Amino acid sequence: MAHGQNAPVIIKRKKVVGGGGHHGGAWKVAYADFVTAMMAFFMLMWLLNATTEKQRKGIADYFNPTIPVNRVSGGGEGAFGGESVFSERVLAQTGTGAAQPSPTPERQARGTIGAQSSSEDRAEARSQAEASVFREIEDMLNGKAGETLLSEQMMRHIVTRLTDEGLIVEIFDLDDAALFETDTTTPMPVLDELVAIIGQAFAIVRNGVSVSGHVSARPVVLAENPVWDLSTARAQTVRRMLQDMGIDPERFQRISGYADRKPAVDAPMAPRNNRLELVLLRSDITN
Repeated sequence: MAHGQNAPVIIKRKKVVGGGGHHGGAWKVAYADFVTAMMAFFMLMWLLNATTEKQRKGIADYFNPTIPVNRVSGGGEGAFGGESVFSERVLAQTGTGAAQPSPTPERQARGTIGAQSSSEDRAEARSQAEASVFREIEDMLNGKAGETLLSEQMMRHIVTRLTDEGLIVEIFDLDDAALFETDTTTPMPVLDELVAIIGQAFAIVRNGVSVSGHVSARPVVLAENPVWDLSTARAQTVRRMLQDMGIDPERFQRISGYADRKPAVDAPMAPRNNRLELVLLRSDITN
């Protein structure tokens, strides 16, 4: 190598790793938070599976109270001034205290909310039981339960339906078989049999009964149209027939005649519009 030339410069880059071999511990904190969250999640799932709906509502109400427990502080020992959290005086019903000086046994030490909830549960249970009985009576009349009290000839005259009002049993004229003699309140034998069977079914329960009469329209406009009187009189006839069978008169809530104002079919003069509707009323309907 010539003496006049400079030697090449060599640069070394050295990677320095800091932390003294420790590498930090932030991931451990994150992992611990994750494990804690998972444990809380599984505990929540277990509680949801192991408790009833009412118990879950109670737990939710505990963490989100909507009723003032103690409006003023001090005076006695304990967290609630010497009173129990379930006391009538502490668990306020209206926000200012008890609604009555002497609460009823159903509301005592529970407050209005507990009494209302219990009352609603009982009402719902009664309603479901009543609907079940109505369906059994309907099936018995229609032959859906395997047996029917009506013959095939009788079943041609009857339809049933369950509504919010109750169980409606509708009986009507056929082209070849009327329920009454023409324009009279004299029942035909078919009506005697139908009312006898329906009366037996209605005797199973003690619910109120409503009877309404309907007739077909007349072909001409009459000065003295008999449809109103005739429909009402026929409803009264059926009421008397049911009473003669042993239905308590106190059970009858409505006896009405609708003349030709509510036809069952579009043709106003069709025999199908000559009909009677017997309603087994729900227990909460009294008029």
